[in-house]
Amino acid sequence: MAYEAKYLQDGGPVDAFIASVDHPTRRADAEAALALYREVTGVEPRMWGASIIGFGESVFVYPSGRHSPVPAAAFSPRKQNMVLYLGCGFPGADDLYAKLGKHKISTGGCVNINKLADVDLAVLRELVKRSFEDAVAKKP
Repeated sequence: MAYEAKYLQDGGPVDAFIASVDHPTRRADAEAALALYREVTGVEPRMWGASIIGFGESVFVYPSGRHSPVPAAAFSPRKQNMVLYLGCGFPGADDLYAKLGKHKISTGGCVNINKLADVDLAVLRELVKRSFEDAVAKKP
């Protein structure tokens, strides 16, 4: 089945987007997350749409069989919280999430945190690494 893009890699410069984040803590967390994701993935970021900072590319397959390109790892500094787009299906994921710290997982694997200080950064680093590797391995 053909790819159907839900998120396009056309949102402009990543640094300009992070600089536009109003809340100083959220902006500082976005800068720290950017450095962490860059280091762990070894990939330069791109904006996916207006607010998602993505690294690499994978493919999401919907239950209908439709395919959509998605970032292999991503995050978004939203007004309410930081959203980390991480997988949950790789071996050891449950154990890592149990050690992460204060977070909520919403439908679709979105991990919501209030601030980076609420989570264990070593555990987050491992989650990003394993989730990214899993997403890249699944790309057809």
